Amino acid sequence: GPCTECSCSSGKETDKDTINTKKKKNGDQTFIPKIFFGTRTHKQISQITRELKRTAYSSVPMTILSSRDYTCIHPVVSSSGSNRNEMCVELLEGKHGKSCLYYHGVHKLSEHHALQSAHRMNQAWDIEDLVSLGKKLRACAYFAARELMVGADIVFCPYNYLLDPQIRESMEINLKGQVVILDEAHNIEDCARESVSYGVTESQLRAAREELDFMVNNNIRQKDHEALRAVCYSLT
Repeated sequence: GPCTECSCSSGKETDKDTINTKKKKNGDQTFIPKIFFGTRTHKQISQITRELKRTAYSSVPMTILSSRDYTCIHPVVSSSGSNRNEMCVELLEGKHGKSCLYYHGVHKLSEHHALQSAHRMNQAWDIEDLVSLGKKLRACAYFAARELMVGADIVFCPYNYLLDPQIRESMEINLKGQVVILDEAHNIEDCARESVSYGVTESQLRAAREELDFMVNNNIRQKDHEALRAVCYSLT
């Protein structure tokens, strides 16, 4: 016999159907979650994007979040040692009267991908592809990858971009209601431990101890600095 327990028997719309109908009438778009795909290393991202290119979903809008170590194309900053982040920030703030022309060309990369998307010419790409295109267009690949996250359906990134709250905040990643996939998830425990750990060298401890000695000897917040100095002494 006919169903009598739900609205389909009487042809009435359920509350959910009514809401969806109203959304269609008002032209509102329903929320579509992004897929955040976390991996242990950048090399694994290269492998995954290579496989994605072979599937029917190769044209899906995507981006790859990575550090300046992999994406910076500024000739001076990219050739420097471990202080690339600091040098980049100084250029963006114009501290020494200079700015980064590659940062101001970010829109070139974003528009290039938007144009490809409009003509359905998208292809899954790797970090090296983005950097190569960035050099060709003289546009910053690091900030372009972040801009592409807005329209991306799939976001590839290392674990710590999803696990570390400070990185999530700086990269403006909101995981609420999104789909999160963690490749080789047995490595998550070590990654989470690393995210809340910090390593210092003995020379750094000795330098900190000298500065704290100066603070204590000159009565600058002596009570606070004495406790910190004691920690440095005990560690060294």
